[in-house]
Amino acid sequence: MPPALNIERIECVPLKMPLPRTFRGSSYFMTHRCTIVTRVYTSEGIVGEIYNGDEFETQGEVVKIILEEIQPLLLGRDAFNIEGCWQAMLKPSFNILRDRKLAMCAIACVDSALWDAVGKALDVPLYKLWGGYRDRLPSICIAGYYEEGKTLADFGREMESIRAAGHAGCKFKVGGRTPKEDAERVRTGRQAAGDDFILIVDANQGWSLRDAVEFSRLTADLNIRWFEEPVRWYNDRLDMAAARAQTRIPICAGQSEISKTGCRDLMMAGAIDVCNFDASWGGGPTEWRRVASIAAAFTVEMAHHEEPQIATHLLASIPHGTYLETFHPDRDPLFPRIVANRSPFKDGWYQLPEGPGFGVELDRAAIERYKV
Repeated sequence: MPPALNIERIECVPLKMPLPRTFRGSSYFMTHRCTIVTRVYTSEGIVGEIYNGDEFETQGEVVKIILEEIQPLLLGRDAFNIEGCWQAMLKPSFNILRDRKLAMCAIACVDSALWDAVGKALDVPLYKLWGGYRDRLPSICIAGYYEEGKTLADFGREMESIRAAGHAGCKFKVGGRTPKEDAERVRTGRQAAGDDFILIVDANQGWSLRDAVEFSRLTADLNIRWFEEPVRWYNDRLDMAAARAQTRIPICAGQSEISKTGCRDLMMAGAIDVCNFDASWGGGPTEWRRVASIAAAFTVEMAHHEEPQIATHLLASIPHGTYLETFHPDRDPLFPRIVANRSPFKDGWYQLPEGPGFGVELDRAAIERYKV
């Protein structure tokens, strides 16, 4: 192990990949998959490298914060001093005239790359460095989108194809239709996939409390693993607590928070059973691990919103981690195209990479092709 891992410079490569069709959730749609590849160069020649995020509209602003505000704060610092680096990076979040999420996304990019450098310097996979609870995760595929011309039978076939692709379950999009219509879609998925298929529903804050409770009662017999972001944002903490009290389906939220304190408040309010905080939106693995510690004290399970290249090591490192979230390659071409050493999904499981750091080998040609 080198005595120090001094930071010399940071490089960012924003990427944008077109999707073959539009994917619609309850009140949003996606036409591209975007991310930022961040590289931290150190005095020992070790380069921490990983990609984070999926919002093209703010990509340029996040890169600017990294290069113009965070980089000067870190030059010459020891990457092994993760906590010191993280505290230094927090300064850009104090700007009250812009969305603080931009700074937290920027911190996440650099924090992730710093951890990759530390893992490489120690020659240890990060999941082992963080606790090493297990070396594989059950995988679920996010699907059930609202697509033009899609029939109930199509949703059934989609669930069958997800199972055939080696996944243990699906996170199914709801909240964009009436509770009755969406319950019918989910019921079709359950009938096609079978009783042992993990079925999660995600409304992306699409319903009122009344509609969320109605949907839960209509699907009470479908063994739904959890109900994610069931209610609208403007009273979500209290409404989720109310939904949790009125239904038997566990409630999940946290991806819309950008800090440990936001997730803590969800738990304090008795609003959630599962916390799906996103390290790429909320300050990186350092902050995610803090949230995981708080969740353990509240007996709340931990999930991670998408980002399999980051989530694998975080979820596998702790006993209360849940499922690795992925997409069909049409919805997320990044993971299959730029991760050159991706493990196959097999019998519902994903084997973690054993290389140091995140263990991710990025395809240089793919990065060059899709860089902005």
